[in-house]
Parts: sequence; C-alpha cells; structure tokens
Amino acid sequence: MNRTTDKLDRPLRDLRISVTDQCNFRCSYCMPKEIFGPDYAFLPKELVLSNEEIVFAARSFAALGVKKLRLTGGEPLLRPDLSELISSLMAETGIEDISLTTNASLLPRYATKLKEAGLKRINISLDSLDKERFALMSGGRSSPEAVIRGIDAAAAAGLPIKVNMVAKLGVNEQDILPMASYFRERKITLRFIEFMDVGETNAWKMDQVVPAKQILETIGRHYEFEALEPSYRGEVASRYRFKDTGSEFGIITSITNPFCGDCNRARLSAEGKLYTCLFATAGTDLKQHIRSGISQADFTQLVSKLWSIREDQYSEDRSKGRPLKSNKKVEMSYIGG
Repeated sequence: MNRTTDKLDRPLRDLRISVTDQCNFRCSYCMPKEIFGPDYAFLPKELVLSNEEIVFAARSFAALGVKKLRLTGGEPLLRPDLSELISSLMAETGIEDISLTTNASLLPRYATKLKEAGLKRINISLDSLDKERFALMSGGRSSPEAVIRGIDAAAAAGLPIKVNMVAKLGVNEQDILPMASYFRERKITLRFIEFMDVGETNAWKMDQVVPAKQILETIGRHYEFEALEPSYRGEVASRYRFKDTGSEFGIITSITNPFCGDCNRARLSAEGKLYTCLFATAGTDLKQHIRSGISQADFTQLVSKLWSIREDQYSEDRSKGRPLKSNKKVEMSYIGG
C-alpha cells in the first residue's frame, strides 16, 4: 500500500462517494426549494458514474490508504442499484467500513437489504421532532415520524446508527434539548452540526450559527456529561458522554473550531469529479480518465498526484481572516456532507 499525504502531511483515509445528485427532501441548508424546484435540471443518467466505475475508482483509493467509504447524495436511497454497489465495494476493494448518509424516509423498504449487502453503519439526518420546524428545515417534505420509522427500521436490521441535526439559530435551536433527551434515552448517538457555509444557495449567515458553546450549555443545564477523546485522527465530531446513561452525543464545529488540520477526506461527486474539500470551488474530472480506459495502476498514480498537491483548509482560513477564494463553492447536494 502507498502512503499518500498532501502538502500539509494529511493522509488520505476517508472517501465520500455521492451516488446521486437527486433528493426527495428540500432541506434549506442543502437543497433549498427556491433553487431546486420542479424545473431544476439534475444530472442525466449517462453522466452519473456506474457501479463498475465507482468500484474502479474506489480500488485505487483503497490502494492509497482509504479505510472508510461513505455513500452519500443527494439521497443515496434513490439510487436503485445501491445494495449491489455496496456488495461490489465490499468484494473488490478490501474496505469493510462502508457507511451511508440518508434522510431515512426510504429505510423501512431498504434497511435489511442494505445490511445484508454489507453496510456497516448509517448516519441519519433529522433536524427536529416538531412537525412544523421539521417542515421548515426539510422544505415541507416528509415528517419527523417518517424519519423515526426509518431509524426504527435501521435498528431492527442491526445497523449502528448516528443521527445528525443541523442547528440553525432562529429556526430550530429550541429543539436541541428535546433531541438530546430523545436519543439519549434510546442510546443513539446524536451529533449537532453547526450551520455551515457550504455552496452558494443556502443563504448562510454567521448570525444563524448556533455555536457549540451554546449547545453544550443548553444540554448541561439538564444533564451531566463528560468530554471524550477522539476515537481516531481526523474524527470530525467532538465527543461527549452522558454520565448516567453512558450514551454519547457529539458536535461538529466547522464554524467555531475548524478541524482542517486533521482532515483526511476526499469526495467523489455523482458525475465523477474529485473534490478535496467540502468547500471546494472546483473538482477534477476523473470520469473522463475512467471512461478513456486508463489502467488501474495509472489511475492510482493520478489520484495520488492530485492528493499530494492538496492544501485546502477553507474553514481555518475563514476563521483566521485569511483571504478566501472568490469563486463559487460547490453545492453540498452535489458532493455529499
């Protein structure tokens, strides 16, 4: 195995693969309905990577040190051959830690099949247990009850679960404690995510961020908890454990305490572009190389070269007042979270 590091000596360990740019929700922080309306032009099928092409790419990433694959979107469960893709990735890359990020609305239909295909973990987005605030966050699509049914289906299938809540000031900050209480009792890890300036369409403003300090103070007024050490280098969430139940929660502090220094994640878009940062302005087209018939060895060398020149640290640059690139950032729905 080659050890590939970037200009800041960060290894390549985690690959996020967007398997579709489409979604059945319209979350305000990701795919606002005002932009992604009925006439929005999503990628035609012929431009989306096939299962075989995704597996080809993943083999090279595995050879360069990737240990984790996360399948994202859009909503990945909208891809009809997702279980087959998971099985192929398991069989052909040697990577066993394959996870999925989903809004859970389709999990009652697919959870067991995903588990049987080899899926190891699942991350589920849920921003409120309140119907009205859930509707505000999700663009009026689905309901918290539907997401809970998806969580129940994943639990019944034996899939370890983490739930992600984006906290947005003036919208759902009052849901921090109810969400913490609910998942604390269920012993499911809840991770709060500071509202991030990803892409150009979510109308991000700094004064809409609920900072980690406020989240901890809100929970701390009701429950005792203790900080935990990171499980591994590059873990994105600061971890905490309730002292009485032993269940955990976490906070992803991309705004108030960036973690660029340990970022080891690459992202592959649905149409085969490689992005080396969630806040990237442009990606490198890998699909053209795959479809040209490039050998596996040459493709591995290409990916290694692209990672070796990486120097992205957008969140740290922003937090320290350094000059930022002026080009528009890629949308989260295009490359996953």
